[in-house]
Amino acid sequence: MPTQPSKALDTFPNPEPGRDYEIHLTCPEFTCLCPKTGQPDFATLTLTYVPDRLCIELKSLKLYLWSFRNEGHFHEAVTNRILDDLVKACQPRSMKLVADFYVRGGIHTVITVTHQANNRR
Repeated sequence: MPTQPSKALDTFPNPEPGRDYEIHLTCPEFTCLCPKTGQPDFATLTLTYVPDRLCIELKSLKLYLWSFRNEGHFHEAVTNRILDDLVKACQPRSMKLVADFYVRGGIHTVITVTHQANNRR
C-alpha cells in the first residue's frame, strides 16, 4: 500500500541527552492551499532544534508535512501550528521554524517562530 499523509509525529530517544546539540532540517517541498483562493502555496521550511529527551523521526515528519497539502492555511497560522505540534511531540530545549514562502502576487513572505523551554530537566 502506498504511503499516506498523516498528522502523527513519531519520535525516538535522543542518543546524547546530556549534550546540547542542534538538529537542522530543511524541507524544500512544503505545500498548503491559500484559504482565500484555493491556489497552492509553496515554501521551504527550515527547522532547527536542540533536543531534550526525544528527537523527531524524519519519515513521520515528511508524512506530517505532506498532510497540509490539501488544506487551506494562512502562512502565519500554519507555521505556528507546525511549531506547536513539533514542540508537543518532542518537548525540545529550543526550536526555531522558518517558513520561506515562494513569491505570490509580488509578495515574498517569511515567517519565523521560536520556542524556548522554560526550565531544563
